[in-house]
Amino acid sequence: MAPPLNCLRINCWSGPRNISTSFMYAFGQRADTTVFDEPIYAHYLRVTGRQHPGRAEVLASQDPDGEAVVRDLILGDHPTPVVFFKQMAQHVVDLDLGFLASCRNMLLIRDPERVVTSFAKNVPDVGVADTGLPIQVALLEAMLTAGEDPVVVDSAALLAAPEAMLRLLCDRLGLDFDPAMLSWPAGPKPADGVWAEHWYASTHRSTGFEAGAPSTEPAPPHLRPVVDEARSLYERLAEYALTV
Repeated sequence: MAPPLNCLRINCWSGPRNISTSFMYAFGQRADTTVFDEPIYAHYLRVTGRQHPGRAEVLASQDPDGEAVVRDLILGDHPTPVVFFKQMAQHVVDLDLGFLASCRNMLLIRDPERVVTSFAKNVPDVGVADTGLPIQVALLEAMLTAGEDPVVVDSAALLAAPEAMLRLLCDRLGLDFDPAMLSWPAGPKPADGVWAEHWYASTHRSTGFEAGAPSTEPAPPHLRPVVDEARSLYERLAEYALTV
């Protein structure tokens, strides 16, 4: 059965420890948009057996059957003309990706040095697969093969010029820019997943895209091979990153 055609479905495929939650909050400020936080996270944890903070709570909070999530939520009916799904690329495991053809897909990337260094504080045994970069590159190559013009956003560029980048992004997605996307109230949001208490502390203190001073903390020495392997994947994606 073909999915309902009542809305634009946007999958934002990110890696961890990026600004994907802030991105979700930005889209959540749009009156025409409903947002969802990592809808296939429980599926990923069930399939991989990975131990993440709050694992039991995540599995209890979502349907762990990814195919059911795709059918009932991602391709389901929604009350708004735009639906935004914050997605972690590494969650794409044992999942039929045919649904992507019914969605608009974008890629959100970040320097892997920053990703690995941050993620390792909660998941010490981080590997390249945990960065989401292999899946992001696979999605990019599939878009190129299909003749699509990929939409790739580097979080550093977004933080440097939020309004200009969001205007460009909205144009690429076929949306009108809404200035409300530039700010949101501090604190937890109704759309937050149950894992927010483990991961969203700094985002909950934010009220907009705040660049701040770039981190210079190096990755732990034992994770240097992970960063080095991830670097080439990131650079492939960065070739298509939007610029303003």
